[in-house]
This record gives sequence, structure tokens and C-alpha cells, in this order.
Amino acid sequence: MIDDWTLLPTEQALLAGSQEANRLGLAVMLKAFQYEGRFPARTRDVPQAAVEFVSRQVGVEVTQFERYDWRGRSSSTHRALIREFCGYRAFAEADVPPLVDWMCEHALPREERQDLLKLKALALDHLRDSRIEPPTHAQLERHLASAERTFETKLCGLVFSRLDPARVQALDDLLRATVADEDEPEADRTSLIHSLRTDSRRPGLESVEQQIAKLGRLRAVGLPRGLFEGVPIGVQRRYRERTGVETPSELRAHPEAIRATQLAAFVQLRLGEITDSLVDHLIHTVHKIGARAERRVEKRILANIKKTSGKDRLFERLLEAALDNPEGTVREVLFPVMGEERLRDLLREFRARGSYRQEVHMHLRSSYKQHYRRMTPGLLTALEFRSNNSAHQPVIDALALVKRYLNSKALNYSTFEEIPVQGVIARNMQDLILETNEDGEVRLNRVNYEVCVLDALRDALRCREVWVVGADRYRDPDADLPADFEQQKTEYFAALKQPQEATQFVTGLRERLHDALVRFHADLPKNEKVRVVSKDGGRFGVTPLDPQPEPPTLGAMKGELGRQWPGTGLLDMLKEADLDVGFTDLLRSVLTREILPRAEAQKRLLLCLFGLGTNMGLKRVASGDTITPDQLRYVRKRYITREGLRAANAQLVNAILAARRPDLWGEGTTACASDSKKFGAWDGNLRTEWSVRYGGRGVMIYWHVERKATCIHSLLKTG
Repeated sequence: MIDDWTLLPTEQALLAGSQEANRLGLAVMLKAFQYEGRFPARTRDVPQAAVEFVSRQVGVEVTQFERYDWRGRSSSTHRALIREFCGYRAFAEADVPPLVDWMCEHALPREERQDLLKLKALALDHLRDSRIEPPTHAQLERHLASAERTFETKLCGLVFSRLDPARVQALDDLLRATVADEDEPEADRTSLIHSLRTDSRRPGLESVEQQIAKLGRLRAVGLPRGLFEGVPIGVQRRYRERTGVETPSELRAHPEAIRATQLAAFVQLRLGEITDSLVDHLIHTVHKIGARAERRVEKRILANIKKTSGKDRLFERLLEAALDNPEGTVREVLFPVMGEERLRDLLREFRARGSYRQEVHMHLRSSYKQHYRRMTPGLLTALEFRSNNSAHQPVIDALALVKRYLNSKALNYSTFEEIPVQGVIARNMQDLILETNEDGEVRLNRVNYEVCVLDALRDALRCREVWVVGADRYRDPDADLPADFEQQKTEYFAALKQPQEATQFVTGLRERLHDALVRFHADLPKNEKVRVVSKDGGRFGVTPLDPQPEPPTLGAMKGELGRQWPGTGLLDMLKEADLDVGFTDLLRSVLTREILPRAEAQKRLLLCLFGLGTNMGLKRVASGDTITPDQLRYVRKRYITREGLRAANAQLVNAILAARRPDLWGEGTTACASDSKKFGAWDGNLRTEWSVRYGGRGVMIYWHVERKATCIHSLLKTG
């Protein structure tokens, strides 16, 4: 308040000649203009605390502010006086083209989501820097809409100019082609663009084959390299989302440049998505066949082997009997000590223990050879694996070897081949995989080797030591760095507050970890319920605490809550949270225009979020004649996106953290959870660990309780 609303001597002199309401109104308008860069339009636009602070400085009663005429001649004179004093000028028609050009160059390309509020804030900041009084809200929104149209027209024209006629024709063919047989009725055919939008969620050989076919169809379009050079990835995603929700007829209705740009962005990003999907299928399938083999072997062992207890004592008795009667027979000396059946149980147990790895590998090999091996040629042909780490280069060489022998019928690799073993075949598996013939030559069975290669590839992909050309999540790790990282390395490390030397970073990290452990050990309370046990190198053992007595006022608190909020439903909490926070404003249509009124869109969005978050479905939450399931599906398809949900959740959780009362909830944590999804925040900025499910029932309940019933802290603690 002191920094932003204190009147300086030169500003006090500006008020000379004004009396009562005009004096206070001029002072408030001056400080508000300096603070926000624009004039307030009415009395309630200025915080009451600021008005009271200014009124004490000018010696005018605060009640006089209500009498200030915002539309009179004095108000116009005050605005002109303040503009001249602050060095501003009024917004003119000649300022529209420069504003539109600046938005097209600096604001629109950098916004992944064209949020009207953010764009308006950027425009206001630019006008403030240019010392120009901004226009009215309605005028500014019209200029922003004009800037968006100009930006899209220029961008589509640029992308379209980089496409030759053959590529444009290939993109248009995606809208006309179908995936059904020609002899099927036309009504039963599925458009190719609709098929390319869908994902094969269930991992398996059939899903891999479907994704490979889609990948080949998209690559057949043949988009040129550098088609979207200079176009931010956020802008590309916007066009991809629009293509994903529009029907083929709606896409064909667009002008040629817009249609080609949208389809090209869809193909470009969809290639990366399908490549990621194939890698996910590969990782899951390799894990599944290994886990299934282990389960089969363990199940057979548990069913066939009766574990013998007290083996040490039995061995001792057997040895004593054998040494005391060296001339006796086994039946006369050893069988009476243990019994024939028990000896057989011991034998089966030891044999099973020694053959576990062999049996697991046998089942894994059989499953891979008989079924899953059919996916290997397609994957190795469709995907290109690379590595920037020389330690994982043997995996790349092994994949090249497997690819060379795809069309061969040989059971073993040729002895003349240089076969990578280290880093591909685990040491405990080499005695099972490597075979030596009578001549002493080491032979390697192709099926066994392929199993080991895929397993090593899975581990390398998961830690991103091996990456895939054309993928998004499994892309080259070096591509995650900014393009100018080498030139601006010093600035980036300074922003991260980290040293450039790896040894210095490791040393500092080691010291911090050591200090933290020392402090933890020193500050560990001497609690008899907490102890350190020697199991597994040291674990913490915690004895459950005794239940605390029920608070004496708990019953009365429950009764009061039931009286004030009887039968409050989740939908009411969701609606009330939106009225307080306005998170549905961040869920905008992916298309260029929103014809649906915002109030109606808000109602349908809340119903969609409630139906999806509670798993009730859109049909059950539709209110019959008023809102139909088709209308909810329309909103779900065009308004609810991954980025929008993340932004809405971030705004809601930040509002929860801002509303939290430390005197009730404490200051020990900056995290809140919903439906087993945890949110954390530091220094007021949200860091989402994982996106909450649609709607987030727990977040909504927490918000409702925090805002409306902060007195029930004891009730929440009891569960």
C-alpha cells in the first residue's frame, strides 16, 4: 500500500484546485492509473482499502468517493491531466496495426493455449511500456481477435507455400479415403482420418500391427523437412487439436491453406504419437512375456514341491548316520533317519532351485517364438533406434544384427558374425544362451539372442539411453535442451543456480545429502514407538499409536455441519468451486470461434467434469430435455483437453493453497491430494506431480470445506 498508493509532492501539487469528491477522485484515478496502466471505470474497480489510504493523504472523507461522477466533464478533464502528467497518450486508430503486428510476432506464437485473459494481459503490458492508454475492454478484445486472424492467415500461408501440389493432394486424400473393403456398404465404411485419430490402447501383437499400418500411412504423405520451421510446438498442437475434433466435411469446408496447415500439423504430431505408442507397446510386451514366464514357473514349483523344514538338522542326522555305519546300505542306514519320501522332497527342492532360470527362459522363449516374434520384423523396420552413449552402442549393433537376419531361416548366427554380447546378454544368462558345439565353437541361437536384445532394449528405452527417430517422448535427449544452449550455457546455469562442472555439482549434492542425514540423525526424537532395526541393512520400525480419545465437541460439530449443509452433493461443490475460482474459463474451445454462450458452456462443462470425474458417464448426468448427452459430448470433444485440464487443476490447487489457514491446518506442508494424486507447490508456484483425474472429487471437497467450514479441523483429523 505504501509503495503503490502514496502520493508524492509533485502529485499532491497536481490536486491543487480540486475539492471534495473531485479531489479524492483525481487522486485515486492517478494512483490507480500508475498501478494498473489504465483508468478505473467505476467506484468498485478500486479496492476500498486503497481509497481509505488515499483519502487520509488528501484530507477528504472516504464517503466522498461515492459522489465522484465517472462520466462527467470533470472526469474527462482528470483523465487528460493524468495522461499528460504520466507521459501517456490516448489510444488512437493508428495504434491498431502496430498492436496487431506486435501480438503476431511476440505474443501469439509463444502461447500454447490462446487464453484470452493472458493475451489481454500481454497486450496491456505492451501498451503500458509504449506509454499508451489502453482502449476499452470490448475494443481490446476486437483488436485481439483481429490479431489472431492475422496471425493464422500469415502462418497458414507460410506453411502452404512450403507444400508442393503432390503433398497437398496427399493430405486431401486423408479426408476422402476409407479403411473398409470396397465391397462393404458405404454407410459401414470408416474414414481414414477417423482411423488415424484413434489409438490401440490394449498392448499386443494385433495393436502393434495396427499402429505400424497407421505409421506407414502417415509417412506416405511425405511431409518435407522443415515444414514447421519457426512455428512453435504450441501452435502446432492447436492445429492438431482442431483436426482431431472436426469431421471430414468440416475440414473440407476450410480454405485450402487452412485445411492443408491443419492436416499437416496433425500428420506431423501424430507421427510422433504413434511412434511413442509403438515403443510403449514394445516395452509392455517384453515385460509381459517375461513376467508371465516367471509366474508360470513359480506356480508349477509351488504346486509340485513340498518345502522341507529343518533341513540343517536333517543333514546333520544324515551325516552322523552315514559316518557311524559306513558299511551299511542306504535303505538300512539313511531311510530310518529321514524316510524315502522326505528325501525325494529334498531332491525335488534342490533340483528346482537350480533350474529356475532355465525354466523361466524356456517359457519366455517359447512364448516369444510361437506368438510375439511376429512383431519383431515390423518394429525393426518401422522404428529407427539410436544412442548417444557409447556404453549402450552394443544394443544398437545387436539390433542391426537382428535386422539383417530377418529374412533368414538359419537357427544360429554365422560364426563369422561379430555378435555383441557384453551389454546385451546379462552375465547370469550367458551360460544359458551361449552354446558350444563339439568343435569348441560358440554358437548363438537366434531366438534366444533376440529375447535378450529386446530385454536390453527395453531397459535402455526406459532410461532414455536409446532413443527413437521421429518419436516425441522417446526422442533424442539432446533435443530437450534449448537450441542456443551451447551459446547461452553460462546464462542457463546461472538461472538454474547450478555449477557447470559435474564434479562440483556431485560434490555439493553429496555434502547436502550428508548434512541432511546428520541433521536427521541428531534431531530424531527419542520416541519409544520409533526404532531402527537391523533388517535389510537398517529399517525404521514404527509401532502404531494408541487411538486418541474422541474430542468432546465432535458430536456437536457434526450436528452443526449437518444443519448448515444438509445433503450437499459433489456437483454443488464443483459448481461452487467454479464460482469462486473460475477454473472453467481455462477450458476453451480448440476451434477458432466459440458460438456457444459462455454461461451455457460453463453449465455443460461442469456436468461433463462431474460425469467423467465420478465415472457416472455423460448420459446419466444429462438433464433430459434441457441438456442432452449429445450436447455434453460436443463440449467434451471440443473444450476438455489435456492442457486445459492441467491449467484448471493448477488454478484450483493454487486457490486452495492460498485459502489455507495456517492457524488450523499448520504450515508443515505445501501439498494437497485428490483421488490418490498428489499436488505439491513451492514459493506459491504449483508443481504438479501428476494430473488429477477429471473433476477431482477430493480437490473439490477440500475446496468446499476450506472455504465454507474451516472450523471442522478436528472432524477431518478423525477421518
